[in-house]
Amino acid sequence: MQTAAINRLAPYVFIAPAAVIMVIALVYPLGYMIYGSFRSWDPSQKISETEFVGFSNYVQLANDPAFLESLSVTLRFAFVVVSIEMILGVGLALLLDRKIRGMSVLRTLFILPMMIAPVVVGLMWRYMYHPTVGTINRFLKSLGFEGVDWLGANALTSVIIADVWQWTPFIFILSLAALQSLPQSALEASRIDGATTLQQIFYIKLPLMMPVLIVTCLLRLIDAFKVLEVILVMTEGGPGLSTEILALRISRTATEFRELGVAAAMSNYLLILLMLLTVAMFAFTRIQEVRARRQQALIGAEN
Repeated sequence: MQTAAINRLAPYVFIAPAAVIMVIALVYPLGYMIYGSFRSWDPSQKISETEFVGFSNYVQLANDPAFLESLSVTLRFAFVVVSIEMILGVGLALLLDRKIRGMSVLRTLFILPMMIAPVVVGLMWRYMYHPTVGTINRFLKSLGFEGVDWLGANALTSVIIADVWQWTPFIFILSLAALQSLPQSALEASRIDGATTLQQIFYIKLPLMMPVLIVTCLLRLIDAFKVLEVILVMTEGGPGLSTEILALRISRTATEFRELGVAAAMSNYLLILLMLLTVAMFAFTRIQEVRARRQQALIGAEN
């Protein structure tokens, strides 16, 4: 009896240290942020000295054109970069899913951009985008074209290009791993049935890769909503608010405008947005799994 009780308690004993760390490192700061979002709070005050203002910070943000513009920029940036990265990353994985001499070297070269610190990436692209001495404009002028104002009127496009360059390898590596773990029996059966390469991709490979692709897309979406260093170094959110995403707006509100309560409310808006995205992605995954099980059941019934 005593042994059975010990066996039941053993998992909880092992989980306890991780649970304590999770509470200290995640739950407490999150609760502190939520509590602070209902206060009129600046850095000179202790939170116990602040005035309770209810949902005033949230209402203020909902009617703040600058916050709404930053939210719009964040949504556009995140969905554009993730869409492009998914298309390029999965396309490259499909293209290179074969025996190629020197494949290990190619993989190393592909993942180099994501190994560079974001601050370095921002500086590198800022210098490349320089209107007069930048590598890109010099190359365009050597071909007879006019230089482009990359960090002016085209600032958001320029930031998107830098992010795509850095994070497409992440999609590529995970997609290639998913491809190489697919059951070969399904692919061989499709070849015997006369399926073309495109039919194998759209009817065999991509459906089987979908769980990995959904998780990969979710990870990149979450990361894209939080990107800060590259944009801060390249454009500082300008010109105007054209590249000021929510993470940068939150940082400025807390440090420059000294409105910690408003910054906490912004962080909660961002958290809610990411939670909605996560729930939507997992719901889509669940629907796909149910649909796949139904198809397998129909196939089994027909056989």
